[in-house]
Amino acid sequence: MGRASDMADEDRTLDQLRIALAPRIARAAVFDGWGDAALHAAAAAEGVDPAVARLAFPGGAMDMIAAWVAAIDASMVRAYGDGALGNMKIRERIRTLVQFRLDAVAKEQEALRRALAIEAMPQNLPRSLRIGWHSADLMWRLAGDTATDYNHYTKRATLGALYAATLAVFIDDESEGKAETRAFLDRRIEGVMAFEKAKARFLARREGFDVARFLGRLRYPAH
Repeated sequence: MGRASDMADEDRTLDQLRIALAPRIARAAVFDGWGDAALHAAAAAEGVDPAVARLAFPGGAMDMIAAWVAAIDASMVRAYGDGALGNMKIRERIRTLVQFRLDAVAKEQEALRRALAIEAMPQNLPRSLRIGWHSADLMWRLAGDTATDYNHYTKRATLGALYAATLAVFIDDESEGKAETRAFLDRRIEGVMAFEKAKARFLARREGFDVARFLGRLRYPAH
């Protein structure tokens, strides 16, 4: 089979090779699962020596899944980088980014189901959480978030949980046009926005709060 890429194997780094092979592996994983059969099918389609392809994924299935997510991350950045979402409200930016990711995996839904099962295995959970955190971080950055305080962490944790929950609904959604998933996503985003507003109000009330003065009043109450 002819090479699908003009770049020879020896000219590509392993990272580049992983990103090139990952979408093909995902397509094969729909039928073959995240294993050697999918890897070999992807290597053949890409015109890559199977032995070289295997070197790119020493960690097996989790390496393949991580590369697939990284490929989606890269596509998302290409589509929405450079302020492409600037005219939208924050909730619309987040909805657009999450929907982009759902659309990116729509044709590999069974591969996604198998990937989520592998990621949920106890030995894979730490890495799965890191992968999810990275994707959530990218989404917030593309949405224009510049928080550097603890908000940076709470926003990413919240979005990561929202995205994971939406994927869980997505893989079992048989409604027309994934209407149930879209409705679920809208509800969750509204919940996140409500939480962010409540958090902002709480922090605003705390701005004038002086811990030392409060403790002093407890010790020396006014008469």
